[in-house]
Amino acid sequence: MNISQIFILVSIVVLAVIALLVFFIRKNERQNRLSPLASLAFAFVLAGIFFGENRFIGYGLMGVGVLLAVADMFNRPKRTN
Repeated sequence: MNISQIFILVSIVVLAVIALLVFFIRKNERQNRLSPLASLAFAFVLAGIFFGENRFIGYGLMGVGVLLAVADMFNRPKRTN
């Protein structure tokens, strides 16, 4: 394994740990769950990391993930406190 493959593996493991923490620690609170669009964005970013050897495909998938995340931010209903 070369250094870039190790970096990709570590990135995937860290993102998986963060996802597990989000899903299992905040289990009872409905407001902190990921929306379907945010989950899809997360999957695209992970796919971009996974297919990072080909820059065009890797950056394209990450770009789609970021665009979906931004669309999800604007699509969420406003909370009134």
